[in-house]
Order: sequence, then structure tokens, then C-alpha cells
Amino acid sequence: MTDPILSPQEQRIQAEIAGEQVLHTRQKTNAILHTFKNTRPRIDIERAKYFTQSFRRTEGEPLLLRWAKALKHIAENITVYIDDHQLLVGRSGSQGRYGILYPELDGDFLGLAIEQIPNRVESPFNISEDDSRTIIEEIAPYWQGKTFHENLAKTLPAETLKYTYDPKDPLKSRFIVNETASFRSSIQWVHDYEKVLKRGFKAIKNEAEQKLAQLDPLSSVDTMERAPFLQAIIIICDAIVLWANRHARLAEALAEKAENLSRREELLKIAEICRRVPEHPARNFHEAMQAQWFTQMFSRMEQKTGTIISNGRMDQYLFLYYQQDLAAGIITEADALQLFECMWLAMAQFTDLYLSPTGGAFNEGYAHWEAVTIGGQTPDGLDATNELTYLTLRSKREFPLHYPDLAARIHGRVPARYLYEVAETIKEGSGFPKLINDEEVVPLLLAKGASFAEAYDYAVSGCSECRMPNRDTYTSPCAYINFPAAVEMTLYNGKMKLYGNEQIGLETGDPRTFAHWEEFWQAYMAQHINFLKHAFIQQHVIINLRAKHFAWPLGSALHDLCMKTYKDIHSPVIEGGIDLGYFEFMGYGTVVDSLAAIKKLVYEEKKLTILELLEAVEHNFEGYEATRQLLLHAPKYGNNDAYADTIAKELDRQCLEFTRKYSKELGVHLDLRLVPFTSHVPFGKVVSATPNGRKAYTPLSDGSSSSQGADTSGPTAVLLSNYASKNFGYRERAARLLNVKLSPACIAGEEGTDKLAAFIRTWCDLKLWHLQFNVINRETLLAAKKEPDKYRNLIVRIAGYSAYFTDLSPDLQDDLIARTEHTSL
Repeated sequence: MTDPILSPQEQRIQAEIAGEQVLHTRQKTNAILHTFKNTRPRIDIERAKYFTQSFRRTEGEPLLLRWAKALKHIAENITVYIDDHQLLVGRSGSQGRYGILYPELDGDFLGLAIEQIPNRVESPFNISEDDSRTIIEEIAPYWQGKTFHENLAKTLPAETLKYTYDPKDPLKSRFIVNETASFRSSIQWVHDYEKVLKRGFKAIKNEAEQKLAQLDPLSSVDTMERAPFLQAIIIICDAIVLWANRHARLAEALAEKAENLSRREELLKIAEICRRVPEHPARNFHEAMQAQWFTQMFSRMEQKTGTIISNGRMDQYLFLYYQQDLAAGIITEADALQLFECMWLAMAQFTDLYLSPTGGAFNEGYAHWEAVTIGGQTPDGLDATNELTYLTLRSKREFPLHYPDLAARIHGRVPARYLYEVAETIKEGSGFPKLINDEEVVPLLLAKGASFAEAYDYAVSGCSECRMPNRDTYTSPCAYINFPAAVEMTLYNGKMKLYGNEQIGLETGDPRTFAHWEEFWQAYMAQHINFLKHAFIQQHVIINLRAKHFAWPLGSALHDLCMKTYKDIHSPVIEGGIDLGYFEFMGYGTVVDSLAAIKKLVYEEKKLTILELLEAVEHNFEGYEATRQLLLHAPKYGNNDAYADTIAKELDRQCLEFTRKYSKELGVHLDLRLVPFTSHVPFGKVVSATPNGRKAYTPLSDGSSSSQGADTSGPTAVLLSNYASKNFGYRERAARLLNVKLSPACIAGEEGTDKLAAFIRTWCDLKLWHLQFNVINRETLLAAKKEPDKYRNLIVRIAGYSAYFTDLSPDLQDDLIARTEHTSL
């Protein structure tokens, strides 16, 4: 038996296991990486401490002003660091891997978190005894009764609450119709970094000061709304400049003590750059990178954004700085790569910390993905690929790190070289880049009100979404809906086995009395629509509560519409904005396959009675393996099977019809999305056995992918099922995450690269939103689970982000192993 063909990543890991020293070519970034590699992150409490101190002092003032003052207090007092070897500076916490706290969001979880986080399975953190004491004695007491989570739990109607939390303990999520607004202050977001690079915060401050001077002192609106907004903008501009200058002073102090002449010169240069940016416009590539990083890191201290602030279109807004420096001999390709790597390493050290058990379970593997968008089109519709695009792809191939999360935009006219290098980067095996399809995204943005220039200039944000800086205005996190739970409630007349005799869902009748498929379908649809109803009730409450709890002065300063309307970005309505939100269809493949099996086997072919089906699922198929095999071999989504795909399309349509009718009441585009992160694992833990043959409390299907192992007809069939299940006549569509797992052998060599590029073009032509790959051998995953210490550096693709395999829970590891490994394209 011949040895399997390995991906480049697998080859590196096997070399490490054999004792070879595998080093990256740039010594400086290697040295930084080895200061924190394979260490557990710790909780840094300084941001929470200083934020709380300021809020104690400013009670009664407008929230936006309080937020700006709190950020300035943090900027004045938080410890600043400059890591050895680093060329870019700015941290929001201690050295090494760290996470920070946002008690204003979910501080009611603090006591529980301090007890559980060091020992939990999903993304554990360390914390010192002194810091634990400070949290319990100083921080937590202030926020008791003031957090967004507490307010949301007591405001939800009782009927909606029971789908959301345990009514007896709102700290426990039900994982049925699950809100996500209590563990992030905003959904994913992209700042207008170009504004910082070209104007600087001094110019933004001057603009706010001029507007403030022009206000009517006799106007109540100007006095009570516009003046506090502008004052907050002025304060936040001062705060970030102050913070940058503190880094300049530290760099100068370190330079005086530096014995190494080369490092002394680097520190003096850092000091000079920090005096310049982000206060003033950037003049060169290094200054542009530092200004962007200061903005990104300060924004992290400001609020907890879902998936962390994205980097936007770096190959576009940085290209002119790179081009001019390269032409002038100021910088080389290697210098630019080193600066990129310094940023990627700084990203990797910040670890997004979820206090609630729900948030932690949703985002395993210390997930955060600051997407860097490359490629795509220019605002006038031309191909946007440039030399910085290719340099970014090269960085991902050369530097073995799971940050940043690289997103490559694809359109029908992409250059052959670009597609080739994208394919070669995918073949490396660490899951990068994920692909986003302009042929799907741009028309949808146009349909929702964007101009051509805005739609062409979108940036990938978060897992698989997109943002249009200065036009997008919706920040409210939205519901994840566990539709396989609706299948279970249809089988048990509104009840779920995990929750005993509690009547949670609708009483839709005993399925044993249903004589025809249409009766079963109508019962299921009643549960399905009821879930949607409560998701929209949740969202109504969330939209109206959030502005009372959160403010975002930095984000507002960088948004043209906020500056024009004098409104914080968290305001429910901002004139001229496009409010793009979404709700989540969890377990799409699980639901489709379950309904297809019931329709086919029970009502059409009559190979099973509904009683036999119920007995099998009630017993988790123990003693009913023959029944389970029938169910497993029923039509399955993901195989270009019209039987299953027709059901999938109708489920999709039902959701689209609902949101087309009712999202208008919310004043937003609340679109249908299929992007679970890792939440298909905890959602599966509340759903008992399902009629597709899935065992009780195991993971649901993820995103728009098929059920684990069900896609047996090859990867092209996966694409065609995705295509056949979409309702292209509706604009209420949002992201559909699609995972494809390939063996390295099937795309080996130049022929393999060509096949992968052709597959990507097919996906593009089918106008599917998203595509990402795991290129890895099953044997590698099994070995990594068995001997994790040997595979600490193994990076795998999860759901819109990559993570170290050994950082994942056993359930999620098994989920990855169970996905179909396609051996041919």
C-alpha cells in the first residue's frame, strides 16, 4: 500500500514529528511566534476595570458621551506594551495570548465565568487569583442588573422566552430560537480604514469641532442629541491619539536602554511613526499599516464586535502606499511581508473571549476572524487584482498561522494568474482563502438599495458576510433558529425529549394520525413558522433595547452617514443607510434529509409506518439498525437529487416569504442566512434522534453543506444541490456557508491545480455565495485526535475561519472527521 499524498501543511507537521526544525524564513516573525505558540490565553481585566471606573463617575450623562469618556480613561491608564521584535505596536491586553472583558454586555455571567472558564472544554482561559478577586469585588457588583443580557431576558414575552432561555434560569440558553445579541455588541463590521489613512483623526476631530460650533444653541435637538454626539467624536479622536503617543514615549524609553543597535533604530522609527499616525495622514506603507492597526485594536477595546472588526480590502487601500515605496526603494517585497506577518501575529495573540457558555460553544477553537479581503472589482467594475493581492496570498502560503482569515473575492473575469494562486493557496491545506462570489453578492446588494460603486466595493466581514463601509448601518445581532428542533416537535406534538413533558412548541397533533404527507408537512410548517415568529419577536425587542446599552463613538466617527446625521451607529434608524441583517437556518441538511426520508419511506413507498419510525427515533435506533439503514439510504441533500433538493428549495422559500412579509415591520432587511460557525454542535446537543438516521444529541449539518457523510455523489453534485435549492427570485437571501473536504491526492500537481480552478469557476458560474475547503487526509485527523501533542500545529477549516485542530472539542473534531472526504474532482 502506497503512502498517501500529503498537503504541504501535513508534510510540515510530519517533518516536525520526525524531529526536524521547521522554521519560517524571516527570523524576526519566527521569534515573535515562538513567544506565544501553543500557550493557553489568559484573561486581562484592565479594559473592564477602567471602563467600569469611568462609568461609575459618569452616570446620568448621555450614553455616547459616557462611552467616549470611558475609552479615553482606558487610553490614559491601560498598560501599553511593545513586544520584542515587533514592528507594529498596540495591544488591548497583556503580552502573550490574552482575552478582555466587556462587562456592560454580559457581566451577569462574570461569576459563573470565573468559575468555569479555566476548566471548560470549549476555549478555556487562565486567570490569576488577584484578577478574579478584582472582578468579583469591584467590577461585577457595578454591572449587576445593568447588563444587556439581563434587560433582554426580562423584556422578552414569556412565550418567546421559553424558546430562548430556561425560564427558571436565563443564564442557560435553550438552543431552540437562540438570540446572539447578548454575547456581542454588534454583528461583524468593517471600518473605513482609508479615511484614517488619508485624513487622520485630527481632521475627523476638526470636522466635529466645526460642526459643533455651527449648532443652534437654542435648538433642543442640537443641545440634547447633536452636541453630545460631536463631543463624543472629539473625545474619541483625542483618546486614540493619546494612546498612540503613549506608545511613542514607550518606544523612546526602550530605545535608550536597547543594547542592540538594530533594535534601537527600529524602536526610534516606531516612536516617530506613533507620533505621526493615526493623528495625521499616513505617508508610507509602514505608517499606513500602523494607523490601520491602531484603529483596529482601539476598536476592540471599544466594544465586542461579533467575529472582531474585519480588515476590509487591504490590497486596495494599502496598494498605493506599497507601490510608491517600492518604486522609491523605501521598501522591498520582503519588508512588506514582514510587516504583514507582524500584524498577523498581533492578531493571533488577541483571543476573543466569550463569557457565556453559549458564546463559547458557538465559537470553538478561540475563534475570531479579522477577514482580509483580496481581489474582487473596483468601484467602477474593473478587476481589482494587483501586486499586493498576490503578496497577501504568498504570505498565507509561506507563514503557518491561522490569522488573518483570508477572503478572496471571485468574479467571472478574474485573471488566470489570480485563480491559479488562489487554488495553490487552498492546496496548502490550512483552509485559506475562503471564497466569496461577486456574481451572487453584487446583484443582491444592488437589489437592496446600493449603488454600483458601493456594491462593487464591498468587503468580506466575519464568517461569510459582506459590508459596504459608509452605507451599511445595521449592527443588531440576530437569531439562530434550530429547525431540526421543529422536526422533533412535529414528531412529539410540540415537545422535545431533552425538556421532558414541557409544552414548548405548538400542539400540531399526533403524527400517528396523519394519513398523508401533506398533513405531516403542514404540521412541520406550523412549527417552522412559529419559530420564525418568535425569532422576529426577539429581534424587535433587541433592536429597541440595544441603543440603551451600547454606543460606538469610534465606529461612528469613521462612518459618513453617522457624521452627517449626528447619530451613533447603534441607533435603530440612520437616514440613508442600508440595514442588512439576517436570521440563521440551523441544520438545513438535517431537516431536508429528515423530511425527505419521511415523505419517501412512510408516505410514498410505505417501507415504514410512522409508528415504526417513531419507535426507532425514540430509542435512538438502539435495536433498530435496519430502520436506521433505510433512513440513511433515503434521498439526501448534497447529491444533485431532485427529490431532496425540491424539499430544500421549498424550506428556503418558506423562510424567504416570511421575511419578505414581516421584516418590513422591523425596518430592516432581515435575510435568510445559513452560517452556523460551530453552533451546529451545541444545537445538536438538544435535538434527539432525527429521521435522517442521525443519532441523538450529535451535531447537526452545518451551513448549506450536506449532512455529515451524506454527500456521496462527488463535490460537483454538492454545488448543484446548493444551486437547485436556492430561490433566485428573492432578494431576501444572505450568506450560505459551504464546506467541501478534499483529499490532497485529488488536487495534486499542476493537473490538480487546474481541476480546482475549474471547480471554482463552476461555483462562480452557479452564483453560490461562499465556498471553503479542507484539504487533508482523514488519517491525519484521526492521528491528531489520538496524539494531540504531536499535532499542535495542525490548522483546519471550521466555519468561515480556521483553528488549531487540537483546540477543538472532541465533538467538533468528530464532526470534521465525519465530513465526506472527496477523492476526485
